[in-house]
Amino acid sequence: MQVLTTSVQPNSETYRRNRTQAENLVADLRKQLELVRGGGPADAVALHAQRGKLTARERIAALLDPASPWLELSPLAAFGLYDGQVPAAGLITGIGSVSGRHCVIAANDATVKGGTYFPMTIKKHLRAQEIAWENRLPIIYLVDSGGVFLPLQAEVFADRDHFGRIFFNQARLSAAGVPQIAVVMGMCTAGGAYVPAMCDENIIVKGTGTIYLAGPPLVKAATGEEVTSEALGGADLHTRLSGVSDHLAENDREALSLCRSIIATVGRTPPRLRRKPVDEPLYPPEDLYGLIPDSPRQPWDVREVIARLVDGSRFQEFKARYGSTLVCGFASWMGHLVGIVANQGVLLSEAALKGAHFIQLCAQRRIPLIFLQNITGFMVGKDYESRGIIKDGAKMVQAVATVEVPKFTVIIGASHGAGNYAMCGRAYGPRFLFTWPNARVSVMGAQQAAQVLATVKQQQRERNNGTLSESERRRIVEDTRAQYEREGSPYVGSARLWDDGILDPLETRRVLGLCLDLAAVVPTRESRAPVFRM
Repeated sequence: MQVLTTSVQPNSETYRRNRTQAENLVADLRKQLELVRGGGPADAVALHAQRGKLTARERIAALLDPASPWLELSPLAAFGLYDGQVPAAGLITGIGSVSGRHCVIAANDATVKGGTYFPMTIKKHLRAQEIAWENRLPIIYLVDSGGVFLPLQAEVFADRDHFGRIFFNQARLSAAGVPQIAVVMGMCTAGGAYVPAMCDENIIVKGTGTIYLAGPPLVKAATGEEVTSEALGGADLHTRLSGVSDHLAENDREALSLCRSIIATVGRTPPRLRRKPVDEPLYPPEDLYGLIPDSPRQPWDVREVIARLVDGSRFQEFKARYGSTLVCGFASWMGHLVGIVANQGVLLSEAALKGAHFIQLCAQRRIPLIFLQNITGFMVGKDYESRGIIKDGAKMVQAVATVEVPKFTVIIGASHGAGNYAMCGRAYGPRFLFTWPNARVSVMGAQQAAQVLATVKQQQRERNNGTLSESERRRIVEDTRAQYEREGSPYVGSARLWDDGILDPLETRRVLGLCLDLAAVVPTRESRAPVFRM
């Protein structure tokens, strides 16, 4: 493969300006992540400790193999939602090594609203199960939850992807042979009681763990019977009488030790050996900060980004002289052969055809795909429409939708319009999707949306024999631009689980390397091409 050259000038004014902007964005990201890691209010954390319980993050740390990597997923879920009272959506999820086996971990944070499930909590839990399913990873549930958040019951109970889907997924995961272990370390009530009951094995902590369909208040209201939580669904009852639980632990640490022992018995899928020694990129990753422009409308060379992410900065480009607004090619990423699809401008017909061709090549060769997304959309205009840009763009969208190789997406800049679809946005099933802190995600750019809405309003007035004053037009433009700038923020998307997390650009190589490791152990299914409109 050819070694990519660089024209980056670290001493240039543009580089220094870009780097300062990027470092500020990353510093803000770290600040927000640190706030989320604090969990719930201080009094709730103190009460949790008084009960002899570890926090959710302490439990995860005790469960993981010492000094092993931990990839937290969607740490900013529910960011800015629910009056900012539900950090991380009250559920910590991620991937880590337990007894030498990569596992998905989902841990309720009882310091956040008692670990109850808000709409985003459910979405995050389902996403963790989806990751376990796709990568055939064991999943460990650290349960400490009061069930659904009752004031929002209409948004969490009865629909397809509401609370009940968790248990549907558990049954399907079990049928597929994916190990599931629950550690009940606090309340586990109502529908949530099915979480441990549907796991392969579960552990319950004496004195703090309880499992029941209805708690003491509801039992009294329904039957008049007065009963304590321990007598109704405590550890002794469930390990000695009901058989709902398999193992009794005296405290959190013993429970986590038991869980590690269980994971050691589930068997291992041998990791696929990497094909070659891993070479670091030739150029410093810190240059990524200097590459990201301080304005999202400013173009930048994506090959410079690739040169700082792939092994040895080597890249075998495909059709380099054709469809130049899309860069495609092969590279090694942390020892894994991958196909890379990266934006270098607006998508034209030639670029879309080139992309579809390259994606099909990767499908035939069963090579994973990495999409580096910085796209304003497809080119518009009469000439492009008459030349069939819709059917050409559709080919790329179809190719992305039907390819069965593992796909990974990083939004490194803009993500607008149908370009999001063609570049494997969330709806197109990437195994993992991450964003950089400079990313902007919206149906179109803020300026374009403002002009469109102002024009629509003007046309409405003209149909009614009216006019749109300059002040009204200016207000529409300013309000729309502000709305799109606000809603296009990566924090808005991450809060709603449009991604699996916002990444410091310097972490991109390592994180995707881990994701490729996970995907490598699952056999790739054969891809079947759709009907392309020629």
